Order: sequence, then C-alpha cells, then structure tokens
Amino acid sequence: MSIKIIFYLIKAFRPVHWVKNLSIFAALLFSPHLFSTNSFELLVLAFLSFCLATSATYIFNDVVDAPYDRAHPIKKHRPIASGKIPIPLAVATTLILIGTSTFISSFLNPIFSILLYLYLLLQFLYTMWLKNISVIDILTIASGFLLRVYAGAFVIDAHLSVWFMLCVISVALFLASGKRRAEIGIIQKANVTRKSLSNYSKPLLNSYVTMFGNAAWMSWALYTFYESPQVTNDIWILLSEISRTTTISKLLMITIPVAIFGIMRYQSLIFQNKTEAPEKLLLTDKSLVFSSILWVSLVTLILYGGIAEH
Repeated sequence: MSIKIIFYLIKAFRPVHWVKNLSIFAALLFSPHLFSTNSFELLVLAFLSFCLATSATYIFNDVVDAPYDRAHPIKKHRPIASGKIPIPLAVATTLILIGTSTFISSFLNPIFSILLYLYLLLQFLYTMWLKNISVIDILTIASGFLLRVYAGAFVIDAHLSVWFMLCVISVALFLASGKRRAEIGIIQKANVTRKSLSNYSKPLLNSYVTMFGNAAWMSWALYTFYESPQVTNDIWILLSEISRTTTISKLLMITIPVAIFGIMRYQSLIFQNKTEAPEKLLLTDKSLVFSSILWVSLVTLILYGGIAEH
C-alpha cells in the first residue's frame, strides 16, 4: 500500500470529526471523577473506541453516498467520491475499524459496548434510510451526541442529572439543525439538489435553529440553578453575613452569559452557511474557541477549584 493511499485513508477517517467524541469526557467533568486516574484511563479507551467507530461510519457513508457526493460542491473532493480510494479497500477498512472498536469496548463497561453497537446500528440505518426522512434525520444526528455523553458516564459509573440530559439533547438538536441549515444554504447556492434535503426549506430550518438555540441556553440555565454546588469558600461565607443575596449557592449561573454568547456566535455562523462541519468551527473560529475555553475553565473552577465542596 502506497504512502499516498495511506494518506487518503487517514483523510477518509475524518480525524477532525473526533472532536465530537470529546463529549465522552463530559461525565468526568460533571461528576466527582475529574482527578481520578483510573476514570481518565477508562475514558481514553472509550474515546479511542468511539473514534474508530465514527471513522468506520464515515467511510461507510462515503461509499454509499459517492455518486451523490460527486455532485456536491465540497464533498466531491472526498477521497472515495473522487476515486482516490478504491471501494473494496474502503469496505475492508470499515470492517477492520469496527472490529477494533468493538474489541476495545469489550474491556469496558458492558453497557458502553451496548451503546457503541447501538451507535453503529443507528449510523448504518441513517446512511441507508433515515437520512432521507426529514426531522428523523436531525433526531438521528442528535442522538449520536447523546449516546457519546452517556456512554462515557456508564464507563466510569457517573451520575448525570436529568437537567444535564436536557442540556445535551438541546445542544445536540441545535448542532444537528444548524448542520442541515448550512447544507441547504450551500446546495441551493450551487444549484444542486439532494434527496435528504428535499423536504426542508430555509424558513423551516431557521425556526428549528432558533427553537433549539433557545432551548440550549435555557436548559443550561436550569441546570446551573438546580445543580450548582454549595459554596464553602471563606470569601463567600463573609459576603453571606453581609447580605442574604449572596447566600444563594448558584455559582454555576456565572457561566450562563458565556453559554449564551457561544450559542449566539454559532447561530450567526449557521445563517452564514458555515456550519456544515461544526467540528471544524469548534477548532478554528476564534470566538467559539475562546468561549468554549472560558466556559470549561469556569465550570472546572467552580466544581473543583476549592470554591465548592465536592
């Protein structure tokens, strides 16, 4: 196998999309396991397993979609659609990746393995059928994020509240509808039609984006209100003696403006047709990168920085 073929295979893995799998580590942050070496090691294995699985689904999707991708202004350059990777090699690679991924999962929590198999099944159904059914396709894309988050939680046996589940669902639907909105914008601009988008219109997708964007920040606000830890820092105790206002232990609510800014920024990119590949934006858009780092830093400080009791 030539170096060039290996390069194209790695490109077909879409490693930039692995950033989505970082959601597996959410359970590590939002449970008392952040500094647990054993939990971190288990989640690294889970992350690797999901990365291999997602790459397998991407290659399989590219094989099935190759005839349609050749008519797409961006996807026509993918290694399989452009003919740089032979179909038999792509199929064999898919099977190897799935086998390796499920083998790694066998060393983890059995429920993690079940969720991984469910993810693979959903992606197979999505590629073959579900992506052509409006609304169901968005729900399927969003379910992938939910499965990642809770797969990570089962690996380390962490509890994630129902409010956090609502946050994950809302954000996942926001990202999925934003992806569809960007796709239809690009395709209409290029005068290309795709079956998967035939039942959508810009106004409909705009309403989805607005609805789920609102749900995302509101569900996070509810989470911070109901799940904020009790403060024990001496400064806060002193302030509570001065004013009853500061006795309310809702420190996580400090992060709400950051979350709103991130959602507003991402929504502006959606309407610029730039969110077809959200994983790239999360790595390259300076405003999103800054707000993400700030949000994670604040959450970590509040939960683990000695401000809150564990």
